[in-house]
Amino acid sequence: MAKLLYISPTSLDGYLADETRSLDWSAPDEEFLAYITDLLRPIGTYLYGRKMYQTMAVWETPEAIPGLTPAMSEFASVWQAAGKVVYSKSLDTLSTARTRIEREFDPQAIRDLKTQSPRDFTVGGPTLAAHAIRAGLIDEYHLFVVPRMIGGGNRILPPDVDVKLDLLDERRFARGWLYLRYHPRA
Repeated sequence: MAKLLYISPTSLDGYLADETRSLDWSAPDEEFLAYITDLLRPIGTYLYGRKMYQTMAVWETPEAIPGLTPAMSEFASVWQAAGKVVYSKSLDTLSTARTRIEREFDPQAIRDLKTQSPRDFTVGGPTLAAHAIRAGLIDEYHLFVVPRMIGGGNRILPPDVDVKLDLLDERRFARGWLYLRYHPRA
């Protein structure tokens, strides 16, 4: 059975995006990007909210990214290879291949996908992830803690849940970044 993974950077004070909705403060260096790319290589499908999809769609045309590095090109290749499902009531057009729109998040549909798919899924964006967390669908949390407090913005985790977690893995990176991998306690 496939797993649903929540993979995301987070500030030390628990935010994904700052108050201007920017993620620039969490831009990975080459070592970190290579690690993330390897982590995402086996993923079959990315589940995105509209805002996160629009942020990630730049990887469809990486040649347009200023200062494109080999690590960035490899990440783009891995990202392009997976399917994408965008949950949005307002988005009408898509700018990436292998992508479809769903208007409603249906927990049972995700449970069905998990039993049918040979490859794992990720959920991206804190609003969509909150729906999956509340429905008990997340099998693993992969958090990349950036040593920075940004003071406000989009919280990485919903405030109204209580999930006990067990630590599966951890790793330190240059610049003080920390990778933490958890799964919900049975």
